[in-house]
Amino acid sequence: MLSGCTGSFGFVSIHRCATPAANTPYAKTECLFTRILDTIIILQAALKQVHMKKHPHTKDIDLLPLTSAPNSICILRLSALGDATHVLPVISAISKFWPQTKITWILGSLEYQLLKHLPGIEFIIFDKKHSFRSYRKLKRKLRGRRFDVLLHMQVALRANLVSRLISSPIRLGWDNLRSRDWHQKFINHQVPEVAFQHQAQGFLSFARRLGLAANEPLWNLEPAPEAIVFADKYILGDRETLVISPCSSHSLRNWSSEAYAAVADYAISEMGMQVILSGGPSEQELKMAQQIETAMQNQPTNLVGKDTLQQSLGVLSKASVVISPDSGPAHIANALGVPVIGLYAATWSRRSGPYNSLYLCVDQFPQAATEFLEKLPRELRWGTKIEKPGVMNLITVEAVIENLKQWRNPILTPVKKL
Repeated sequence: MLSGCTGSFGFVSIHRCATPAANTPYAKTECLFTRILDTIIILQAALKQVHMKKHPHTKDIDLLPLTSAPNSICILRLSALGDATHVLPVISAISKFWPQTKITWILGSLEYQLLKHLPGIEFIIFDKKHSFRSYRKLKRKLRGRRFDVLLHMQVALRANLVSRLISSPIRLGWDNLRSRDWHQKFINHQVPEVAFQHQAQGFLSFARRLGLAANEPLWNLEPAPEAIVFADKYILGDRETLVISPCSSHSLRNWSSEAYAAVADYAISEMGMQVILSGGPSEQELKMAQQIETAMQNQPTNLVGKDTLQQSLGVLSKASVVISPDSGPAHIANALGVPVIGLYAATWSRRSGPYNSLYLCVDQFPQAATEFLEKLPRELRWGTKIEKPGVMNLITVEAVIENLKQWRNPILTPVKKL
């Protein structure tokens, strides 16, 4: 996994590479060129805004909702994996109501690896590891192209800059409350602001703003056949399988290895389940998996760092239930239709939990808000993260086991906690 940092260049925040490769002379030169290019594009955008104030523009004309199907739509959402899954219901709605509309999606290379088998979509990859080259490549790729609609679904500066390369009279983006990095300067239409809205519904509001009757998100994510073949090597017959994906890309959202081990042992010894550890090849994930194995009395199947992204998609699809913190795999499993016991304290499941499994989430965010910030959760800005040491310790092993038993023997009909 790549990590990023935010630096300052003049008056604008610039996202820079923080990988070891950034220390090479070539990478430093590319980083400098990227920063210069970013600044030039920002200045061009600012000048265009001045021009727009002098001349009428579509920003002053509401062209939505549409009265007929557009010929082409461009979606801009570069990352991350979890957020990419939230785009899928929007694509499903467009394909249902406007089957002839051509959809182009500009996305990151990792996200492409997850979604490349999605039918009927033109994917254009923007490699964030090489921003300068990616800008130039994308500019050549889009030269002479014009889309009827741009769905600008990412507020980060990098995405805002990329959006300047996309020609479209309708540039639909986020509302002011969820905007940053000058996002409003790069769009001319916005989705409505809705208090305490789940991210899945927030993304789906792009479809509704276009005029589509899309009330509930529907996912169409399926693993490739070869990914299923890989998963079948490890899934033991008809035995119920618990997949634990223990790590988020943000370490302070992770539960302890000892706690994961206790739940895994209970699932094996008391519920007769098979337990699979799943994750990527990062040092953090490999270390966490080893610590869980060491702390367990039983033996799990450890696939951390041993499968590809597509293969992990197959494993998640064959799971009976998944346990994960606020992470990409939690949302991927949700998109696959697999129940997820989400572990939430640093973030609030009401906003970013696995949408169809909110009733299974162990959510201590309200308690975290009180103990760490001395505020009620509704007093915080929507989307606030409490990524502080010890916050995930508010989640108890007993609470997770109780939800695991609730998953197997539901007493009540599941109701979303929205």
